[in-house]
Amino acid sequence: MRIHELKKPEGSTKAPKRIGRGQGTGQGTTAGRGMNGQNSRSGGGVRLGFEGGQMPLYRRLPKRGFNNKWAKEYAEVNVKDLNRFENGTVVDLALLLETGLVGKALDGVKILGNGDLEKKLTVKAEKFTKSAAEKIEKAGGKAEVI
Repeated sequence: MRIHELKKPEGSTKAPKRIGRGQGTGQGTTAGRGMNGQNSRSGGGVRLGFEGGQMPLYRRLPKRGFNNKWAKEYAEVNVKDLNRFENGTVVDLALLLETGLVGKALDGVKILGNGDLEKKLTVKAEKFTKSAAEKIEKAGGKAEVI
C-alpha cells in the first residue's frame, strides 16, 4: 500500500452544517444565533479576556518581573565546540555563522569555558569567561576581545 492509495474510513468526515440557507433547512432565519443580543448581531461578541464588566483575570493578577530592553544578548559558544577547527585558524563571528555553531549574530558572541580545547586557535569575540580565556591560552592560542 502506498500513501496515494490511502482512503479515509467511511463516515470519518461529516459535511459542515450549511447555516442561514432558508427555512426548510432548520438553520434559517437566525442561523443558530438565537433571537436577540450582542452575539446575534454581525460583528457581535466580546473581546478576548472580557468578563462582562467584572475585573478581568489578567488585571487581577499582579505584574511580575522586569524586561530590560537595553540588555545585550550574546550568542554562546563552548570551548569544546572549537575543536572542530584546524590549528592556527582565526575563529570569528563570520566563521562561527558559516559552520553553524552560532545561529544568529545577536549582539555578539560570548565564549564559555565548558570542555577542553586541544587546538591552537586565535579566537575573536565580544566576551570571554575567565575559564574560556585561560583554556584558549593554555592550548597556545589567543583570546582577542573585539
